[in-house]
Amino acid sequence: MGQIIAIMLGGAIGAVSRYGVSQLMAASFGRSFPYGTLTVNVLGSFLMGYLSIYFMNKVNLDPMIRLTVLVGFLGAFTTFSTFSMDTLNLIQSGFVTKAFLNILLNVTCSLTAVWVGVILAR
Repeated sequence: MGQIIAIMLGGAIGAVSRYGVSQLMAASFGRSFPYGTLTVNVLGSFLMGYLSIYFMNKVNLDPMIRLTVLVGFLGAFTTFSTFSMDTLNLIQSGFVTKAFLNILLNVTCSLTAVWVGVILAR
């Protein structure tokens, strides 16, 4: 039961953080492109790569904290379901180029970010 509560706590914080970052990006850059989703996907991917290595190899951390951060917080913070809906909405609105740009940026930047996170943590 403790693991479920840890994941729920991390998830609640991750979801609120995702909302905050998305709102900040929309206020900064507008809503013509899903900048908030892109930002949380790239940042979340970097953090997943970095923290998963850091928590396992660099610090002696309680497994419950790892679960809270990696599964709960980052699971709720990253938004590939939102990314998928944003992309579909762009396509259905006739913005096919923006939709493909969204796919390209989210996938390449997120993969690069997780790789950089792993490299930096090592």
